[in-house]
Amino acid sequence: MTHPRPNVGGPIGEMQFSDTNGATVMVGRPKDRWTMLFVYRGRHCPRCKRFLSKLNDALPAWTAKMDVVVVSADTMEKARADKVEFGWDFDLCWGLSETQMRALGLYVSDPLSEAETDARFAEPGAFGITPEGILMLVDLSNGPAARPDLPELLDGMTFNIDNNRPVRGTA
Repeated sequence: MTHPRPNVGGPIGEMQFSDTNGATVMVGRPKDRWTMLFVYRGRHCPRCKRFLSKLNDALPAWTAKMDVVVVSADTMEKARADKVEFGWDFDLCWGLSETQMRALGLYVSDPLSEAETDARFAEPGAFGITPEGILMLVDLSNGPAARPDLPELLDGMTFNIDNNRPVRGTA
């Protein structure tokens, strides 16, 4: 099966998520700030917890430059359990649909067993989105072990934002 590439340089398309507080979070719609969208595998993934805890530790530096949205395909109950257990400060979204996963070009996995989880889920991804809703930067993984280096990613995104850098990889 071929894996579609995300449309860098084009609109990401509007997506709506619910967060653990019951609020609606939109991405892809024009707004005043950049957005960094992080997709994580879900409550079943210990590597996700470590990655998101590192993100949470650096959250003030991230939110000084852009909005941060974190989402998985988990249910509201699983997302709330993670939010309570780890005390993350970012709004944690849930309910990423398979249609949304595929629109983002994410790798999608079936659970290895019911002990892992009970539904298909997205493998990790990070998406830098301009205030106009244009997909500027993409980082995808087909498994839990490969993640972006958060300080390096923040440094690069800050440089791109401050210097109005163009979208790369469109040739």
